[in-house]
Amino acid sequence: MKRRYYFDWAATAIPDTFPSQAVPFGNPSSKHAEGREARAALEDARRRCAAVLGASPEQIVFTSGGTESNAIVLHSLLRRQNRPGGGGFLISAVEHPSIRENGAVLERLGKPLTRISVEKDGRVSGETLEAALKKAEDPRLAAIMAVNNETGAAMDMPGLAEVLRKAPGAPVHLHSDLVQAAGKMPVDLSSWDLDSASLSAHKLGGPRGIGLLYLRKPLETLCAGGGQEGRIRPGTENTPGTLALAECLERRASQETAAAGYEQAAARWKALIAALKALPRCTLIPLDREEEDRRFSPYILQAAFRGIPGEVMVRALDDAGFAVSTGSACSSGDQNRPVLSAMGVDKTTAFEGIRISQGWQTTMEDIGALIEGIHRILRTL
Repeated sequence: MKRRYYFDWAATAIPDTFPSQAVPFGNPSSKHAEGREARAALEDARRRCAAVLGASPEQIVFTSGGTESNAIVLHSLLRRQNRPGGGGFLISAVEHPSIRENGAVLERLGKPLTRISVEKDGRVSGETLEAALKKAEDPRLAAIMAVNNETGAAMDMPGLAEVLRKAPGAPVHLHSDLVQAAGKMPVDLSSWDLDSASLSAHKLGGPRGIGLLYLRKPLETLCAGGGQEGRIRPGTENTPGTLALAECLERRASQETAAAGYEQAAARWKALIAALKALPRCTLIPLDREEEDRRFSPYILQAAFRGIPGEVMVRALDDAGFAVSTGSACSSGDQNRPVLSAMGVDKTTAFEGIRISQGWQTTMEDIGALIEGIHRILRTL
C-alpha cells in the first residue's frame, strides 16, 4: 500500500495508548469499596490535570470534550437574571463552531450578542476587543479562543484579559477554548487570568469523549441531574477517560514539553512555509505570514492554490497519500468559511483554502514529502 502522511492533527491527533495503569470499574459515586477505589482514581486524575495546567483540583470539571465544555459556559448565561435578559455576551468572529453555533442559539433566545472583529491576521487585538466592549449591551461573558483551529492565529490571552479587567461596568467572565493550544504551546492558567477554559483529550493523542472545563469559580449551569462534578456536569463519570486525559496532559502539555515541541514544530513549519511561498500559485492565509511568525501556532497553516478549489486539492492530496482538510472537521460539509471571511479573505481565495496541520510525530522528512506531493499535483491540476 502507498505510504500515508498525516497532516490533519488539528482535527484529531494520532492516538497514543491510554491509560497505562489499571482502571477501577466501580461507579465513583458508590459508597462500597469498588466505588471508593474508582473515586480515588478519578480524584487522582483531577489532581494530575490541575498540576499540569497551573490550576487547583477543585477548579477542574471533567466533561465529554471541548464542545460540551464550551456549551456549559455559554448556556450558563441563561441562569443569570441580574437584569431582564440576564446580560449580553461577546464572541470573537473566528470562534470554533461549538462557540459560534451555541452563541447563535443564545441570540435566538434573546441574549444580546456582540461579535469581536479581528485584524487581517485573524487575531483579536486589544483595540478590537475595546471596540466590541463599547458596542456591547450589558456584557457579562466574552469567549475568545487561544489558538484558531483553521489558521493557527494565536491570541494574546493575558493581554486581552487585562483589557477586560480594566473595562468599566460589571465584571466580564473570560472564557477561552484551549483545544488547539494545550500540548502545543505552554499554557499556565494561573497566569493567563481566565475565568474558564476548555480542552479535549483527542487533540492530545488521548481517547475521544473526554475533556475538561476549567472554572476559576463555580458557575450556575443550565443542565441539571445528579451531583457529579460539583453539579456542573451531571452524569456518571468516565473514570478510564479521566485517567487517559491526565496521562496525555502529562506527556504533552507540561511547560517544558510543550515549549520544546513548539520549537521543533516551528523549525518544520519554517521549511514548509518557505517552500510554499516560492510557489507562484500558492497564497498563504494571511498573506503576511512569515516563516518564523510568533503570531501563529506552528502546528496549523492555511494556504490556497490558485485555480484549485480546496475540496479538489484535499482529494488530490489524499489520492497522493496526504491527509489534509479544508478547515474544521466539525463543519466539513459547510462550504462557507466564516473564519476566513472575518479576516477579509476574498471568496475565491477562501474557496481554494486548505488547512495543513502537524503534530509531535511529524518529521522533517514528512514535510519534504508533502512539498514534493504538492509540486506533483500542481503540475497536473
